[in-house]
Amino acid sequence: MNAPAPPTAGWHAQIKLGFTRSGAATRLSERVHCGPLRVQKALYPEGDEVCQAILLHPPSGIAGGDQLHIEAHVGDAAHAQITTPGAGKWYRSGGTQAAQVLDFRLAAGSILEWLPQETIVFDGALSRMETRVELAADSRYLGWEILCLGRRAAGESFINGHLALHTRIERAGRALWLERGQIAGGDALLGSAAGWSGASACATLLATLPADVDLAALLAACRQCVPADGAEHGVTALPGLLVARYLGHHSEAARHWFIALWQLLRPALLGRPALAPRIWAT
Repeated sequence: MNAPAPPTAGWHAQIKLGFTRSGAATRLSERVHCGPLRVQKALYPEGDEVCQAILLHPPSGIAGGDQLHIEAHVGDAAHAQITTPGAGKWYRSGGTQAAQVLDFRLAAGSILEWLPQETIVFDGALSRMETRVELAADSRYLGWEILCLGRRAAGESFINGHLALHTRIERAGRALWLERGQIAGGDALLGSAAGWSGASACATLLATLPADVDLAALLAACRQCVPADGAEHGVTALPGLLVARYLGHHSEAARHWFIALWQLLRPALLGRPALAPRIWAT
């Protein structure tokens, strides 16, 4: 008799969310999960037009061998907002890579806000993070990622391990943003002026730009807003996309700066005033 195959190490988790417009309301019409990923209920803190989902990962951290796949489809004219209750943590690996894939698809006239709290990559983590956003011709997206290498408050740097990053945003099959990164623990690039320049936190905000926006005024307003810790930062516009970057040591300062930018960008780009999710205050 053949011996049974050994169990696969790590959690394998998947969640698929679907948001549908019904009259003037956006509804969470699909919620399928396997493994430790959950959305407990749809929330409507600003009325029926925007459906807010808080994405939960009950193990509270990602360990070696874990594989997470998060998929969201936003239907025609629907408006979805997804956030997280706390910082994501990628733990030191015993030798197996962990991975997270975000797969977002936006139909005609839809809006998606992806507003997670920060991600902390522990020393010794072996991680791969991939984000794919597929936009229809007139859909809109605003999302950010705040990345911390090591636990600086505990005196930990990212000396060992590896992090692979891949982000692609495309509209009707044409790339608006394509970024790949390979970060090795202890690499000279982390201290180089051409790389992280000694910083331990890096953050990127990406927002699609409609054709009718007053871009000069919007950029001027965003550039008046600066991180509280005085870290390196910048806001610029590419064809169809606004990009904000932070490079420093304080993820909290990066997050508060992004929230301040979001308060400017949401009315201008998404047509709604900014109402901070209550979970951010807990």
